[in-house]
Amino acid sequence: MLKVVKFGGSSLASAEQFKKVGAIIREEADRRYVIPSAPGRRFDGDTKVTDMLYGCYHQAEKGSDFSGTLANIKARYEEIIAGLELDLSLDQEFEVIAENFKNLAGSDYAASRGEYLNGIIMANYLGFEFVDAATVICFDEDGTFNGDRTDEKLSARLAQCEYAVIPGFYGANPDGSVRTFSRGGSDITGSLVAKAVHADLYENWTDVSGFLLTDPRIVKDPVVISTITYREMRELSYMGATVLHEDAVFPLRREGIPVNVRNTNRPQDPGTMIVESTCNKPKYTITGIGGKKGFASITIEKDMMNSEIGFGRKVLQVFEENGLSFEHTPSGIDTFTVYVHQKEFEEKEQRVIAGLHRSVKPDLIDLESDLALIAVVGRGMKRQRGTAGRIFSALAHARVNVKMIDQGSSELNIIIGVENRDFETAIKAIYDMFVLAQI
Repeated sequence: MLKVVKFGGSSLASAEQFKKVGAIIREEADRRYVIPSAPGRRFDGDTKVTDMLYGCYHQAEKGSDFSGTLANIKARYEEIIAGLELDLSLDQEFEVIAENFKNLAGSDYAASRGEYLNGIIMANYLGFEFVDAATVICFDEDGTFNGDRTDEKLSARLAQCEYAVIPGFYGANPDGSVRTFSRGGSDITGSLVAKAVHADLYENWTDVSGFLLTDPRIVKDPVVISTITYREMRELSYMGATVLHEDAVFPLRREGIPVNVRNTNRPQDPGTMIVESTCNKPKYTITGIGGKKGFASITIEKDMMNSEIGFGRKVLQVFEENGLSFEHTPSGIDTFTVYVHQKEFEEKEQRVIAGLHRSVKPDLIDLESDLALIAVVGRGMKRQRGTAGRIFSALAHARVNVKMIDQGSSELNIIIGVENRDFETAIKAIYDMFVLAQI
């Protein structure tokens, strides 16, 4: 079995954490390709190395003396090296970084050095070969990621390495300058490596024991989901769940490579398996509950709109012309409602209203703000009768007023609109109904 393993910043924040990671990798010879993030926070109030690098480069851009900040960053790495008792010096690397900062090599270059340096330490600690991501992760001149070229170069390079460390988060433009993915992009690097080497499993090690059924800031100690499909995870990721970077899913899904989300601090926990499809029946009817606040609804009323061909298209075209994407469009015989992000809509609301009047000549337009959307997701809902009834029973019991209901034809999710103030209460009520009531 061939495994690719990625470790997040909290897993590599200190020498103590590095030792945990080393023990995990050495436990199984199948863990052959390692993707490290930059060191994260060691304790509450600490600063991530990536943020320190951004701050240091900002000083360089202003022409300020950044040597003190860079020395603090170097001290973080030297602390890890000393704790691991490695015969390794990063002096030359930091001289190059200082020179490139003076020459304003770019904020992408600055941010990438966190993973780059951690990769050097990790390779030295494990005795693995170090492969600089800038030599194998490719972007085009316009900054677009080039998946085909990357897969070609990664496959060829890693075919020469039985064991290797490839830093996450960054690659290079055609001219060799560094380009980064968005924050959290080490997940993407890990998925690209897994695809390139045709891995049997991609392990994503972090500081939680898998994908939680809902937000632990709302529900205390929510249960861990043992198995989740890519489709379910996509729905929950869109609604705020962030265990795995959204763009990391696609290379893995195309190759059918399962993902195992694990906890570095509790390696004995099985974590969550993310798969394309499964016969494994979920323990609970629902797989997860996610949601976001900050939506507004625009309801257009017009008699006989159902017989007016092109009505919906004309409405949505007004939003498109104003650069607004919509979330959901529940409708009735004489009503059509559009849910949008409130912050984006507020700047353009009067233009949208005027545009709707010109386009569809409504009888009435009604706006409502401060709304939240909650997604109840689960492949088990297809087989279970009365799921929607149980959801609304739980919300009624919690005295939550439901503003909108939208269920997809796949029966994979049910979207519920509530007022912002009822958001947390609604999630707790649904969790209690489907989880605590079954324990």
